[in-house]
Amino acid sequence: MPDKSPPWTPKTLTSAAAPKKLIDETGCPVYGHFDGPVEQLAVDKFAYFNEMDKSASSWSKHFDYKQFQFVSIVTPHFVIGMAIADIRYLGSAFCYLYDIHGNRLIETSWLRPLGMGYQMSSSPMQGVAKIKGAKGGLEFAIEQGVWRVKLDALGIEADLTLHPTALSLPMSMCNPTGYSGWTYTQKHNALNVKGSLLINHEPQPLQRVTAGYDFSAGYMRRETSWRWASINSLTEQGSIGLNLAAGVNETGCHENVFWHDGERHLLGPVHFEFVRQRDRSEPVGHWRIYSDNGQVELMFTAQNCRQEKLNLWLLKSNFRQYLGFFDGYIIDNFGQKHLLQAVQGLTEDHFARW
Repeated sequence: MPDKSPPWTPKTLTSAAAPKKLIDETGCPVYGHFDGPVEQLAVDKFAYFNEMDKSASSWSKHFDYKQFQFVSIVTPHFVIGMAIADIRYLGSAFCYLYDIHGNRLIETSWLRPLGMGYQMSSSPMQGVAKIKGAKGGLEFAIEQGVWRVKLDALGIEADLTLHPTALSLPMSMCNPTGYSGWTYTQKHNALNVKGSLLINHEPQPLQRVTAGYDFSAGYMRRETSWRWASINSLTEQGSIGLNLAAGVNETGCHENVFWHDGERHLLGPVHFEFVRQRDRSEPVGHWRIYSDNGQVELMFTAQNCRQEKLNLWLLKSNFRQYLGFFDGYIIDNFGQKHLLQAVQGLTEDHFARW
């Protein structure tokens, strides 16, 4: 059971009711943490200006907007990661299947130019994102905030819905980005999974399966990078969800959050310490992820890595998503200390020019 730990003084971070529309009647985003999803982003209402305070062109307003959606599904034997991204010039998607006990990873990916052959959901509450091709298909359908995942690739046949426990809140927030932009991020981890899942024609029982999603969109920096950590896990102490990041969403509030049995605890800033060995493809060494106030102290040990490097002149991506185990502790907003021992999770080190 979680134990009391006094080195950190509990301090609850607050959030406000979610606006129906992210862009208000003046053309400005509503900033802060919200207690639920925003129904409409209303991107068309955004009053976008360039760095010299001139109204941005319709070209800039279209091509500067970026969006991506990601889902991670964790079973006792496998981790499935999948994403669809739209950077306007290019649409991309990937899916991987990681065998935890065999430490084997297989993957596939899709690329589509200029909005052709894929679509994205314009709302975190309602809509469909999908891509399909010779390698299979991937679809995220959102209905009243509930995600449905359909996947047919890599020997995976999935039709799953992701459900929060009663009264569990997502992390949803909007922050200023750069000089003129904004980023909306919504994430929810340690969700219950219902439906059907077959891997290599073998049905997978769903009683010990959990999942998390990420919906992010906005006028992000042209060149950016981030570090990220995520956990979706069912432990003897209950369900554990974690989202930690550094490099984005840090102008006023952070996207760091911990869920225990569905209860959301907003966290403060964290640091990521690790050694990049860019001439080596395999995961190397450990990551330390911690907060200055002692609320978070984690060590991540990488076991495998899904990576991709794209150098398309104007567009670049150096992406590494590591699979491995977390050890350490997190202190929630009630002062309870939650110990993590060999808990499966993800980290990411990503540079993008888009």
